[in-house]
Amino acid sequence: MQRSFEDMGTPLFDVPFCILDLETTGGSAKSCEITEIGAVRYRGGELEGRFQTLVNPGMAIPPTITILTGITQAMVIEAPPIAEALPGFLEFIGDAVVVGHNVRFDLSFINAAAERHGYGRLPNRSVDTLALSRRLIRKEVRNLKLATLAAHFRSPVKPTHRALDDAEATAYVLFALLERAGTLGVTALEDLLALPTARGGPHYRKIALADELPRRPGVYLFKDRTGSVFYVGKAKNLRTRVRSYFYGDGRRNTETMLAEMSTIDYRVCPTEIEASVTELRLIQAHRPRHNRRSKPPKVSHWLTLTDERFPRLSITRTPKQTSSMCLGPFRRQKTATTVREAIWDAVALRRCTGRPGLRSAPCAFSQLGVAACPCDGTLSEADYRPIVQAVVAGISVDPTILLLPLQEKVAELARAQRFEEAAWIRDRYVALARAIERRRTWQALEAAGRIFASGPDGIACIDNGSLVTTWHDGNRPPLLPPHVAPENTRHVAPSVAAAEEAQLLWAWLTSGNTRLVEIVGPLASPASPVPPLTIAA
Repeated sequence: MQRSFEDMGTPLFDVPFCILDLETTGGSAKSCEITEIGAVRYRGGELEGRFQTLVNPGMAIPPTITILTGITQAMVIEAPPIAEALPGFLEFIGDAVVVGHNVRFDLSFINAAAERHGYGRLPNRSVDTLALSRRLIRKEVRNLKLATLAAHFRSPVKPTHRALDDAEATAYVLFALLERAGTLGVTALEDLLALPTARGGPHYRKIALADELPRRPGVYLFKDRTGSVFYVGKAKNLRTRVRSYFYGDGRRNTETMLAEMSTIDYRVCPTEIEASVTELRLIQAHRPRHNRRSKPPKVSHWLTLTDERFPRLSITRTPKQTSSMCLGPFRRQKTATTVREAIWDAVALRRCTGRPGLRSAPCAFSQLGVAACPCDGTLSEADYRPIVQAVVAGISVDPTILLLPLQEKVAELARAQRFEEAAWIRDRYVALARAIERRRTWQALEAAGRIFASGPDGIACIDNGSLVTTWHDGNRPPLLPPHVAPENTRHVAPSVAAAEEAQLLWAWLTSGNTRLVEIVGPLASPASPVPPLTIAA
């Protein structure tokens, strides 16, 4: 696919650069003032203008500064103060990228003066030739002083510690450095701004693998020399994101990934929501070894009510759609266990597993008063039925039935300063609330059937909780497969992958930036929301 100019970023030949230099009375913008301003402005390598003026600092120039720059007190007596020189200088800079050798020093004085006189800080982006030199030619020169670099690149203008001369010498150094950067594939302003932070490791040359990536939303796949995908990621700007791995990405496994990287594949996505879903699906398909988030579990778990006279909670590896209550899927059995314990803390549901009536005395859970158990045969089905109904209603209709008792227990334990136990109940509350919310999300999307929704960057078609496709507004909608309603309504998602995709889509639909265009069935949440955990003081 041929890349557009938009994909390539802002080309450097079209960027205006204002290369500047200041002479000052000292090294601190808080206590010192500007004595001279010099600047040159270029676009496409062509000189657009020069700016030079002495500035009356309104204070004595130290002898050491006079020796260094040659600027004496007599030279600046008739010069305009910074209040008069600044407006014209800011107009000269305009929208250009500001360039300087140790540009932070110059910008500190300009910004201090601009704020003092009501102009505010410069919004312009900046490039530091000192930082670029450190990244590109550090091993070629004895030091990175401007005079050394100008001599190294054979600049026709020698730095003299006078503003305009130093600005012109810096301009020559800049263009020499841009030529070096071009050999690394830096042809756009965005790449130039990121270059100084690039890692200096042995794998930096691999940055050329990102040259063909467009500056568009999508998903990238890192492959090793065998062609195996070892990492999948998404980005609003594919080229910028992939190149950022070479620009100081601080994650521990970055160097390992750069060492393993042999090729980079990518998928351009019309919208960000499609990029998010595509990333999730590719992680599910390839199981990349460097992806920790969203990698599919080897075994999923569901929490269900057993189908027996005195139902109890059971953790299974397959969803039982016939169950009156089912939660999941959970990535880890530990999470399913936490949710089960949360329900046990909320209602006195049976915990023992023996056949009813076989024991001569109640089980330990019954004796402690935390569960209603039929193990000794004294509990009737009629007495037990309201407990089961409370669990089903708390999952399906009103979550406060299960969550309010947990909230009260947390508050009670906190008041008794039993904070560790309160934290346990809090974690169970959060796990149960999240499980109920995910179940509701799946059911809402499934009941809605096919949804057409418009977001900030395009239109999406969602069918039975799964993304079908997306496209940009104004484009002709693609051919879509016919909508097929599921034969049996599921209470929960059939897999962790389906549940996580549904969560992504629901978050997008309810973000506030999405508008429903067309829908087959009703799209609604239950009247009773899942309440957040709140503890009264």
